[in-house]
Amino acid sequence: MHKVYIKSPLGTLEIEGDDNGVIAITFLDKDTSPTAVIPESLQGVVKQLNEYFTKKRTVFELKLAPQGTVFQTKVWSALQNIPFGKTASYSDMAKTLGDPKVIRAAASANGKNPIAIVIPCHRVIGSDGSLTGYAGGLHRKKWLLEHESLMRQGSLF
Repeated sequence: MHKVYIKSPLGTLEIEGDDNGVIAITFLDKDTSPTAVIPESLQGVVKQLNEYFTKKRTVFELKLAPQGTVFQTKVWSALQNIPFGKTASYSDMAKTLGDPKVIRAAASANGKNPIAIVIPCHRVIGSDGSLTGYAGGLHRKKWLLEHESLMRQGSLF
């Protein structure tokens, strides 16, 4: 497994993965020097994240390998179906999963998403439209939603 660090508009990102796919993308609150030489297995994710931040990418095409329970991976898979520039509520997520009663469990799994940005847990908001918790911090969630909203309004579509 490889681990690299890249700079983003939201601070340093730590990316973990190998030839089997991306295992984690995590926001760091400490400043870390960017990795000078990116291993071949992570070059695609670094390139695509940079394209996302420079408004050249709206869809990620990466091999993902998040580690979690069967339910967590089901939630993370459902998150990937929320369209770019759109949001869904935790209630919507529970309904998508086939059981409106799993709102809390879906929210918990959403909060444990190990692959920030690419698995777009930032697109899940409260049913009243409020920005609810985000493991990367609400300021980052707000930035990501605004970034995607501005890109949607641009000429990419």
